[in-house]
Amino acid sequence: MTTSLPPQRPPTGADQNPAALRSTHSALVVFGAGAAIGVLGGMIGLGGAEFRLPLLVSLFGFAALAAVILNKAISLVVVLTALPARLTAVSASELAVHWPVAVNLLAGSLLGAWAGASWAVRMRSSTLYKVLAALMVLMAAALLVAHTPTLGTLDLPLWAQVPCGVVAGFGIGVVAAIMGVAGGELLIPTIVLLFGQDIKTAGSLSLLVSLPTMLVAFARYSRDGSFAVLGANRRFALVMIAGSITGAMLGGLLLGVFPEAVLIPLLAVILLVSAVKLARHS
Repeated sequence: MTTSLPPQRPPTGADQNPAALRSTHSALVVFGAGAAIGVLGGMIGLGGAEFRLPLLVSLFGFAALAAVILNKAISLVVVLTALPARLTAVSASELAVHWPVAVNLLAGSLLGAWAGASWAVRMRSSTLYKVLAALMVLMAAALLVAHTPTLGTLDLPLWAQVPCGVVAGFGIGVVAAIMGVAGGELLIPTIVLLFGQDIKTAGSLSLLVSLPTMLVAFARYSRDGSFAVLGANRRFALVMIAGSITGAMLGGLLLGVFPEAVLIPLLAVILLVSAVKLARHS
């Protein structure tokens, strides 16, 4: 007489065992990888989380959801570090004038962040890899759009601008939560196109929207068992944070050294290659 096992449900992101998701790489490799990503992000005025995510999967061997949660934690600290520097470039009093823009986007992004994190923890791992690959392509497109010299504005009336801001914020919140990024790649062109702000102001406003949006996604992820990956990889996260911040500072010094006509398409290609690798990983 033989017995058969009960049917097993397909594994989801929440099924990953955090204890089995520890990186064994040396601190020097982790710091160097974080620094390299920080330099890439710093040279274009971003945190570089979109480049960190595929590296966490391909180089350090983290499963999709674990990589997203680690990326979110590292991105949160990098954003907190970048905020004071941004306030020296655009003062708090200047930003205060544009508080309706931030509130408009936050009305959608906070809900989007909660929804995106909820969807991520419920997805099958194979599905999450494919979703992440598609979002990497979106990030590549957004990077090209955000650095288009002739980027204009939509000049929408207020009655259309407000609901569009909420919808755009929701979408950005979803993407940022699922990828574990700050979302500046999407927020900056949205603020320029929809609200007519200059790139410099848009960059600072994006941080003000990103921070609470990331905290909401972080809070949602903390309710799931996979959040334990942070405890299992505390040293890894701290070393990569140190490398990312160091690299971002160096990248900031290199800002403008390399022509954007070469740098931006190159970074977009890196994102597209990473997208292909993530899709194949599934």
